[in-house]
Amino acid sequence: MRKVCFVDTTMRDAHQSLLATRVTTRELQEIASTVDRVGYHAVEVWGGATFDSCVRYLNESPWERLDTLRKEFKNTKLQMLLRGQNLLGYRNYADDVVDLFVQTMAKHGIDIVRIFDALNDFRNLEKPAQAVKESGMHLQVALSYTISPVHNVDYFVKLSDEAIELGADSLCIKDMAGLLKPGAATRLVSEIKKRHDVILEIHSHFTTGLADMSYLKSAEAGADILDTAASSMAFGTSQPGVESMWTALADLGLADEPDYKLLEEIDDYFGKVRRSHSKTDAGFTLNTSVLENQIPGGMYSNLINQLKSQNIQDRLGEVLEEVPKVRAELGFPPLVTPTSQIVGVQAVLNVMTGERYKMITKEVENYVKGHYGRPPSEVSSDLKKRILGAEEPISFRPGDIIEPEVEKRRKELGLLTPSDEDFLIYLLLGETGKKFLYDKYRDSLGVDFDIARDYKEGITVYPV
Repeated sequence: MRKVCFVDTTMRDAHQSLLATRVTTRELQEIASTVDRVGYHAVEVWGGATFDSCVRYLNESPWERLDTLRKEFKNTKLQMLLRGQNLLGYRNYADDVVDLFVQTMAKHGIDIVRIFDALNDFRNLEKPAQAVKESGMHLQVALSYTISPVHNVDYFVKLSDEAIELGADSLCIKDMAGLLKPGAATRLVSEIKKRHDVILEIHSHFTTGLADMSYLKSAEAGADILDTAASSMAFGTSQPGVESMWTALADLGLADEPDYKLLEEIDDYFGKVRRSHSKTDAGFTLNTSVLENQIPGGMYSNLINQLKSQNIQDRLGEVLEEVPKVRAELGFPPLVTPTSQIVGVQAVLNVMTGERYKMITKEVENYVKGHYGRPPSEVSSDLKKRILGAEEPISFRPGDIIEPEVEKRRKELGLLTPSDEDFLIYLLLGETGKKFLYDKYRDSLGVDFDIARDYKEGITVYPV
């Protein structure tokens, strides 16, 4: 009988979802060799917000984190999350940057790369998919799951066809807001497995309380891998807990028996880690309103921070009502980085100014112009007219209009000549990366230096 495998997300998505990505490399290193003995299909240790948070909040090199964990995991594959042409930043990068970044992370030992596009516009995955395959890593293409008048089972089944055409070694249904219901999971997994003889992984968040039921139905329908976390770092906006999920599937004959003592040791350890990070613990429990407004936990935290910065946190209710309206007017994009920030910031502005679209962000303008990709549905005609006038959005791959960046940015570094790893920290994180590199090299250089003094690209977010 086919047996389900598990991917552990505790070291990446779990603490990103619950603790604002503040768990340190040392804390992960201490338990890594124990996690390595569990028998996971893979452990997700990198990508998402970890690159930014290592530099911005922990004064750590994300590359050194990867090296440290690679040494500890001798039996288990390492997995990471890549935002397509956005890489691990907040805008689309030039193709030469994509090549350099993917080649560099391959040298540091990543085995499996999960790539996704916020709009499910797979033109934005063409270059990173090619780079991943050429670097010899496993390419997993994720379908960004959401619900709307244009998103249904048929939509995602057809999307799986496109993923296979990209050369995907495996597929993932990426349910970032916990919207995947058990019935839809059964139908979607069954249809994809009928069409494609390919490994299928399910990734969901427990935000709405549906994920464990949807995991069970997915496994029964033929899913091969489920994303889970140690229970002390699970549930809420994180993934389902591995202990109960593994036990249930083993009882049904769909998984081998787990090593309970090993899982208990890991769970106890991460319970202590979580308690030590209580100041950044979201304390987020079930929120069934997400079934209506579709706002994932990370986006919810961003909205609260934005409102606090303007001292209007008492207007959160108005913003939560505005988000679905803006999303509909922008053609129902899935709410995941960077579209969650694009929709969220515009919703806050609409409420704050008292007049809808009195101020339109540069990111919304670029979105409507097609610079982020093709929206799932038509953008509001009024909004298009306001932003585009008589023009039309671009009809080609957005990456085609981005000039090569690598050599140009290298020249901006002046006296500083870092490794590719350091250079990519600067390139993806701008001023935040600049400060990190300055602190790192200041003493050895003995002089001041200027890198990209006016570097202001990307959208303003509160990384979580």
